[in-house]
Amino acid sequence: MKISSKTGRIVAIGLILWSQAYTLQGQTLAKQQEFVEMADPTVDTLSDWSDVGKGMNVSFVSIDKRFARSVVPHVPIENQVTLKGWKGERVSAQLLLWTTEDINGVQVRVESFSDASRRENRSGMAKASFVRYVMTDEFGPGCGHRKPQDFAASLSPDMLDNLDRYDVKGREVRPVWLTIDIPRDMKKGDYSSSVEIYAGNKRLKTMLLKLEVIDEILPEVNQWTFHLDQWQHPAAVARLSNVGMWSDEHFAALRPVMKPLADAGQKVITATLNKDPWNVQTFDPYADMIIWEKKEDGSWHYDYQVFDRWVQFMMDLGVQKMINCYSIIPWNNMIHYKDKATGKFIDVEAKPGTSVFEEMWSPFLKDFSAHLRKKGWLEITNIAIDEREAEQMAAAFALLKKIAPELGVSYADNQKTYKKFPDSKDISIAVGHPYSKADMAERRSRGLNSTFYICCSDAFPNQFTFSDPAESTYLAWYALAAGFDGVLRWAYNSWVENPLQDSRFRTWPAGDTYIVYPQGRSSIRFERMLEGIQDYEKVQVLRKKWTQGNELHKLEELNEAIRKLDNAKRTETWNLDLNRAKALLN
Repeated sequence: MKISSKTGRIVAIGLILWSQAYTLQGQTLAKQQEFVEMADPTVDTLSDWSDVGKGMNVSFVSIDKRFARSVVPHVPIENQVTLKGWKGERVSAQLLLWTTEDINGVQVRVESFSDASRRENRSGMAKASFVRYVMTDEFGPGCGHRKPQDFAASLSPDMLDNLDRYDVKGREVRPVWLTIDIPRDMKKGDYSSSVEIYAGNKRLKTMLLKLEVIDEILPEVNQWTFHLDQWQHPAAVARLSNVGMWSDEHFAALRPVMKPLADAGQKVITATLNKDPWNVQTFDPYADMIIWEKKEDGSWHYDYQVFDRWVQFMMDLGVQKMINCYSIIPWNNMIHYKDKATGKFIDVEAKPGTSVFEEMWSPFLKDFSAHLRKKGWLEITNIAIDEREAEQMAAAFALLKKIAPELGVSYADNQKTYKKFPDSKDISIAVGHPYSKADMAERRSRGLNSTFYICCSDAFPNQFTFSDPAESTYLAWYALAAGFDGVLRWAYNSWVENPLQDSRFRTWPAGDTYIVYPQGRSSIRFERMLEGIQDYEKVQVLRKKWTQGNELHKLEELNEAIRKLDNAKRTETWNLDLNRAKALLN
């Protein structure tokens, strides 16, 4: 094809600009790959390592424990570990490496699993991830603005990095997280695999990993009943990936971050209706998904292109139960629209119950309902509200009932007012607030959803970067015991400025704003949360099986173990009680 000189210059300029953008993005991603952990701020750096033998020290350790980076782990050396799991389940183990000298290029390889006869041989079902340390702090007063110097800082092992090898430093501890996805068609029985630790081409250690496959099958994710609601934050992904907001590159970067959430059984798509509904409580403001435009004649036009693409993107990943749209009551009651005559955005304060509120929201709600009906999404869409006063909620609900009665309502309640709005499709009650199990059961009987939520105000159970790992598993068991359908957490990926290194934030305990890391990196907290959700589904299977099989003694033993976990306060035996309950499932 012949190209004119003018066209050629345009193409050349385009290629240069594309190359510069690609190089800049590549440099940003490379920097994120090569980041260096922060220095240990504690006196642990003075720990005595003189009794540690030369070479690489290795042991399997409990997944319930975090290990400091600078302290010699005084643990019994365990060269093997035995895991149990159902077909289709993911199980985890933790390996600990420590050395007095630098050992570069360390690799951890999990070999194939074989049964005793070696007729059954499975490869590719396990992954080893080097655990990286992030800076954390402490609970303190919980919510509220905080200065770093006012809270004790330490390093916490949390992020599961995607590196295939790692330079282990002398006088440092390096955890390795092992995840094993048991194939659904794997035969029941006992299997074994070797875990090989290499430095370059030199094999340093060989460990034994045993796996007992139980003759039960975990349901497919799309059949899970646990209601997981973790709010997504697309703008944070755009910043950390250095791509344009809502660009094709942005959606490509969103996929590895959101896919694990969908695979964990996420039920809700987090969407926004207007200006950042939380008034920039996060490092990145929430970007508009729907553009409101007021024409010269006073009529309205609403651009749903981004909203539609985002919702369809999440649905294609498997998140299809609810679309929760925030919010008809933003935290500062501010909304904005684009004035067509000037091209500028105009901010308007619209408090519920005022004429401005009805004037601004009525035409939108009518148009939005029509758009959702056309898309086939009306029945699964809720207008969502977060921690607003009862009077404001009542005014908003009254307008919704008047203008758009087919839209559902979802709200997070920290006002102890859930009884005032009994017909709301989706409610979440602040953990520890008063509620009735009978109310939750009655709501379930009507097809309504009820969860509890955790945030900066809750010391236990929670998912801060300093929280005990098993707390993330405890969440689903507490939902079981307390009569809830699941759990809501406000921040799946509202990343702080440097999430790979420092999980602290200006207003809340460290880690409160995210539980996964950029570029699809998981965390100990996320993996342990998934473990609890799987347990929840296993309980449903066993309750049905034992009821139908009249194995009532097994059912009562399980129910008694669950009852012990009906506590949103830390007890001396919570972790022990949790592990005893888990053992009954296998």
